[in-house]
Amino acid sequence: MSNPILHLSGVTKDYWLGKVKVPALRGIDLEIGKGEFMSIKGPSGSGKTTLLNIIGLIDNATGGSVLLDGKDVTRETDKNMTRLRLTKIGFIFQTFNLIPVFNVIENVEFPLLLLKDRTPAERRRKTMELIDAVGLRPYVHHRPNELSGGQRQRVAIARALVTDPEIILADEPTANLDSVTGKSILEAMKEMNERRQTTFIFSTHDAGVLQYARRIVEIHDGLLTSRG
Repeated sequence: MSNPILHLSGVTKDYWLGKVKVPALRGIDLEIGKGEFMSIKGPSGSGKTTLLNIIGLIDNATGGSVLLDGKDVTRETDKNMTRLRLTKIGFIFQTFNLIPVFNVIENVEFPLLLLKDRTPAERRRKTMELIDAVGLRPYVHHRPNELSGGQRQRVAIARALVTDPEIILADEPTANLDSVTGKSILEAMKEMNERRQTTFIFSTHDAGVLQYARRIVEIHDGLLTSRG
């Protein structure tokens, strides 16, 4: 693969339970190209979430390297890692992770407030563009507890995209949704991928979700058994 957006080489991750070392990842080698719409498949405890967290710079690898746009991010300072998370990577969580006291506009706009590099007018224009894209214009003043599960996940998608990240990570994005709503969320993600060439990486063990992936990477016991 020429010029992958992500390149993982020999990535390991160990956790400690008292004096016992528990390996979560055992040497992951993986390249991911720009614009991919791919899934990481594996049973519970296989290392899916740990791998996503390392790709997303939420967690640090014990060993190996993670290259983002050719730059080794494992050697970045905490300040630079925070900046990279805000500008390069968007997150969609199965529990939505919306701020309960914020309405739809405020939740979507929040990452732009953290960046502090746009005027209020620019922030609002970008926020409304994404809210329109996920079909939530009639609900802009609703708070999360006034929305359905599918609507909340659409807010999460808009929030993840508002900073124009190169990569979107989604950990079991349809786990708390019924099948019809889950399908509509996947269709929305697929449309964003095709329209914006944003790289989508989602983890799942749901066969209904996997059928949307153009590439499936399989992980078992911290080892990749297939790179798709």
